[in-house]
Amino acid sequence: MDQSGVESLLSKISDPETGRPLTQTGQVLKIDCSGSNIQIVIGLCSHSAPLWAQTRGRIAEALATQYPTASIQVEIEKFERPPSKLGEIGLEAKSVIAVGSGKGGVGKSTIAACIALGLKRAGCHVGLMDADVYGPSVPHLLGLSGRPAVEEGKIVPMLHGTMPVMSMGFLVPPGEAVVWRGPMLHGAITQMLRDTKWGPLDYLIIDMPPGTGDIALTLSQILPLTGSVIVCTPQDVALLDATKAIAMFRKVNIPLLGMVENMSFFQCPDTGKRWNIFGSGGAKRTALELDIPFLGEVPLQIPIREHGDAGTTEANFDDPLARPFFEAICQRLVETIASRHAAKPPLPSLAVL
Repeated sequence: MDQSGVESLLSKISDPETGRPLTQTGQVLKIDCSGSNIQIVIGLCSHSAPLWAQTRGRIAEALATQYPTASIQVEIEKFERPPSKLGEIGLEAKSVIAVGSGKGGVGKSTIAACIALGLKRAGCHVGLMDADVYGPSVPHLLGLSGRPAVEEGKIVPMLHGTMPVMSMGFLVPPGEAVVWRGPMLHGAITQMLRDTKWGPLDYLIIDMPPGTGDIALTLSQILPLTGSVIVCTPQDVALLDATKAIAMFRKVNIPLLGMVENMSFFQCPDTGKRWNIFGSGGAKRTALELDIPFLGEVPLQIPIREHGDAGTTEANFDDPLARPFFEAICQRLVETIASRHAAKPPLPSLAVL
């Protein structure tokens, strides 16, 4: 076993964040070939934290195939690569993801909050912005209240643990309606993005208002979005509206990262029998027809509703019945983003730059 052979093998493994070979990005931190032992240390960024175990497994499998008698140890260490500023607003984020739906009442805000929480719990730096100006529900879902402070001309977001959260719900008194036309919406969204002290982020998750309207157009104009996630329920009326939302995102050139089917089924806790209350598999079929990744389903569970009402949405990740669904959605979302990075033409080696 020689180091050059191991390096050659690692050159075929891509960094899940950039899609570039690990050997080109300075992320192979250590290669130690001693006798029949191979020890590898790879640096990966927090942006790809949900894929660390998967990447480690790919490396170990490739090494075991090439060196079947070797004792192999692959370790992952955190590798820092700060985000660049996006657009004229100066947001520092590696990925900005809009979570939308064709109609209200499908659980879009719950899914947006759980995507943000799932990525945060996986080790990513995440911010959550509630762009549903008319019906902001993220503060309630996360149990947050109060009015953000202003420091040096920047709005200090509310924190859910370490996750910055910004919403019109923090700025408008409870029970007061927001009655705005398009230009005022554009100004509010731009200000929340530009003037909030987000800090460096791996992901900014944006909870969109339901339907098709001004805010998607605003986001497409002021910010290079990584893509969008569509949330719907299985029944036909929800799928019809979800299809309109997909058409809207495509019209404003926002890539579709996937669909999530919420309230997919109900499993009776007493009998274990599954009931397809709103139909079955509609989102998955629609995703296949429209060539969009299907990120997963979330069942209709009483505890999910109870956690949302109580402002303890993160408790879904402590529930062994709910956690696997949300974790799978986050995993597939990051996999989709990574696959699109990998599909891009490779950049020159760092040694050439």
